[in-house]
Amino acid sequence: MSMWSAIVLIVLIVAMSRVLRARHVGSRRLRRDEQDQPLLPSAREKQLEREVDDLRERIKVLERIATDGNSINAQETRRIAAEIEALRDGQAN
Repeated sequence: MSMWSAIVLIVLIVAMSRVLRARHVGSRRLRRDEQDQPLLPSAREKQLEREVDDLRERIKVLERIATDGNSINAQETRRIAAEIEALRDGQAN
């Protein structure tokens, strides 16, 4: 076998493996029933997906609240903490 034949054979093997892999991945994405008809997501699955999306949005909001140091609430909290510390210092003297 010449070098060029080996290269062609390797390219064919790689191409066939990619085709088979793509077919395998594609078949896993859409489930099928007994008559080989695609199974669509049930109403429950759609509801759960919407709920997960809603929870992700809530998490984004909570992360923004937790990390936002320039919000009105954060400024108010710092002001109150400073007043409490000033009162403590005033009582200690």
